[in-house]
Amino acid sequence: METSNLSSGGDFILLGFSDRPKLETILFFINTVFYLLAVAGNSTIIFLSLVDPRLHLPMYFFLCNLSLLDLCYTTSSVPQMLVHLWGPRKTITYVGCVVQLFAFLSVGGTECILLSVMAYDRFVAVCKPLHYLAVMHPRLCLQLAAFAWLSGIANSVLMSPLTMSLGRCGQRRINHFVCEMPALIRISCVDASRVEGLAFFLAIPIVLVPLAMILVSYGYIAAAVARIRSAAGRRKAFNTCSSHMAVVSLFYSSIIYMYMQPGNVASQDQGKFLTLFYCLATPTLNPFIYTLRNKDVQGAVRKVLGKDCGVCGAGAR
Repeated sequence: METSNLSSGGDFILLGFSDRPKLETILFFINTVFYLLAVAGNSTIIFLSLVDPRLHLPMYFFLCNLSLLDLCYTTSSVPQMLVHLWGPRKTITYVGCVVQLFAFLSVGGTECILLSVMAYDRFVAVCKPLHYLAVMHPRLCLQLAAFAWLSGIANSVLMSPLTMSLGRCGQRRINHFVCEMPALIRISCVDASRVEGLAFFLAIPIVLVPLAMILVSYGYIAAAVARIRSAAGRRKAFNTCSSHMAVVSLFYSSIIYMYMQPGNVASQDQGKFLTLFYCLATPTLNPFIYTLRNKDVQGAVRKVLGKDCGVCGAGAR
């Protein structure tokens, strides 16, 4: 496989939305607000999970990991994007591009597996409530989280060098606002079918298998909920799982479209807006989705603010 004259250095030009100057100004202010909300929301989840004993449960341990993933993802891409949206400077260093690509692939792979782990956690909570803490013991939780992180990083360690080694024949202009794999494949001047084929193959254990596990877990949960006779019991089970189902829907709807098809097939404009949604909307919404209906987290917030009523914390588990 050819190696381009940029494989050892040189800046890239991220075109982003430069063909729409008015849209850039609008996106700058919108993205700034979303980024600040994402950082504040996910940092709050991590802080509360660490300081409040009521949140020292497997569900919140995995939620803390999800928030950390979202922080890593947004911080690796959004500040650079805001600089490009605000002014004429559109360049990113070779090292910066590599860091973005590595972060995107690592976080995406890790989140796929982590969401399947969280689905299993919800399955145990609903289907085996009396054995929940015995099954989801701290050692198993650490092992599952470590497996998710290591799998995502391993995927990135393999795919990042292969993507960056594709010959580009001096092409430095990337029609995107971040260095992500489909955009980098598009500027290659050599046959990238082997890299695309490997990416599609790795998507099976990284994306599709976790998705199948999520569907199986919720199949069992649905069957268990159907056997609950009381409306209150069914409502509690639904509240236990609804937040996770919403996050899974947001995540997989964008990630499958972006990475489960060859880079030259997807519409470039669609790819930009989907990546923008994945970069900002999902990390911003996740903390709100998990906290709006969660009495444990609401109670932890009131405690930190000095408004704890003393009886809060009987939230949905």
